[in-house]
Amino acid sequence: MRHTLVLSALLGTGLLAATSMSQAANNSLVFCSEGSPAGFDTAQYTTATDNDAAEPLYNRLAEFEKGATNVVPGLATSWDISEDGLKYTFHLRPGVKFHTTKYFTPTRDFNADDVLFTFNRMLDPQQPFRKAYPTEFPYFNGMSLNKNIAKVEKTGPLTVVMTLNSVDAAFIQNIAMSFAAILSAEYADKLLAEGKPSDINQKPIGTGPFVFKSYQKDSNIRYTANKHYWDPSRVKLDNLIFAINTDASVRVQKLKADECQITLHPRPADVPALKNDPALQLIEKPGFNLGYIAYNVRHKPFDQLEVRQALDMAVNKQGILNAVYQGAGQLAVNAMPPTQWSYDETIKDAAYNPEKAKELLKAAGVKEGTEITLWAMPVQRPYNPNAKLMAEMLQADWAKIGLKVKIVSYEWGEYIKRTKNGEHDISLIGWTGDNGDPDNWLGTLYSCDAIGGNNYSMWCDPAYDKLIKQAKVVTDREQRTQLYKQAQQYLKQQVPITPVAHSTVNQPLSAKIEGFKVSPFGRNVFSGVSIEK
Repeated sequence: MRHTLVLSALLGTGLLAATSMSQAANNSLVFCSEGSPAGFDTAQYTTATDNDAAEPLYNRLAEFEKGATNVVPGLATSWDISEDGLKYTFHLRPGVKFHTTKYFTPTRDFNADDVLFTFNRMLDPQQPFRKAYPTEFPYFNGMSLNKNIAKVEKTGPLTVVMTLNSVDAAFIQNIAMSFAAILSAEYADKLLAEGKPSDINQKPIGTGPFVFKSYQKDSNIRYTANKHYWDPSRVKLDNLIFAINTDASVRVQKLKADECQITLHPRPADVPALKNDPALQLIEKPGFNLGYIAYNVRHKPFDQLEVRQALDMAVNKQGILNAVYQGAGQLAVNAMPPTQWSYDETIKDAAYNPEKAKELLKAAGVKEGTEITLWAMPVQRPYNPNAKLMAEMLQADWAKIGLKVKIVSYEWGEYIKRTKNGEHDISLIGWTGDNGDPDNWLGTLYSCDAIGGNNYSMWCDPAYDKLIKQAKVVTDREQRTQLYKQAQQYLKQQVPITPVAHSTVNQPLSAKIEGFKVSPFGRNVFSGVSIEK
């Protein structure tokens, strides 16, 4: 499978080379991306691959400032919060146009009805469009927004009020995330009338700086400039093209040949040469991420704490850090990165001890030669530059304690779908923070509500959940910090995961690119980006 993908990527190189001159002439930018999105209805998805592909098309009520963690106005120019913290009144931006494409021509501007459609589709299982096109909303549900948003109402054409059941200290940060992209209610009505509601996922309509043109899986996505964008200063390209290549070395070759002007996730071994290339720039940032091992506690014998402890203490983390991250990462001991506020610095790893691990397995009744599956990602991620190599090293580590490990992999979209369903014994996975709030780690990844979403351990513990839910309804940061530290300690004791590393993010791009900023959340945003003529 891998050889086929590399071959198709190399064939694609020639195709793009033939058009690179004309692209430069008409102010186009080519982004070498690492995988094919499952679709463009971003509320359904959680991976950076999907979010990157949807990002050019949409806006949200509130958005993150480019390259930063603070929230700024988006489709809402401002918002008011009631004294009790339960009511948010959003004042919407006038004169915003939805995209005009060959498959949809809007007859009105963006208004409150679009906000109601967007949120009520996620909130109400009986909402007509959702009934016609049933989908899961892993972020929305994983953060308990489906339970906490009591109602969404319009009090005027450009005013929306959202009422919560309980205080959510991270509410504005949450709805600034990709899943809350505002959709067109008028377009949804058209699709419903035509009996084609699933087209919302493959033929997207948004208000963003770029308009969807075409998508060929495993090849490319094409976008054109939105000439009617509400902030013309952010639209500096005529065309944006995602050239999809799963192989990191192919992406680097294309960047060096100017067949693409921005890429991502270079292999650590390629970083020194990229730094020394005068035609390129390399932005280096400490990663707001975590690569980790998730134990599926619904599969025996991983339901036993002693088994998880044994596997954890048998992992030679330093060996993995040296071979897989090659100096571009730091050892992880906690369930979130040290740059996240409320991080508990007192947490320590259990010592590397294969002999004790053997004893724990024996005491738990796990026989020598027991077969288990370890799932490894087929693509590079910001938090794991080489999952295949990491899996092979873990296979060797766990063989030393008597386990027979079978490595499993699937195409990225299938991998995510199957791990969310809990088909794995153990999986390699990771996370890049989305909004700068601790709940985006401790709630989104490890809570009961996140099972079926981003909780790949399928771990649900009422004592843990109580702590993180308490922390979410407190607005005082010091109080929240104390609760989150208790939660981190508890999670470390229960070992649903083994944290491995926080990787350094290296972002290579052409020296001709201006206005591109590395997002702390791992997003690739092309709003406001230009290419020197």
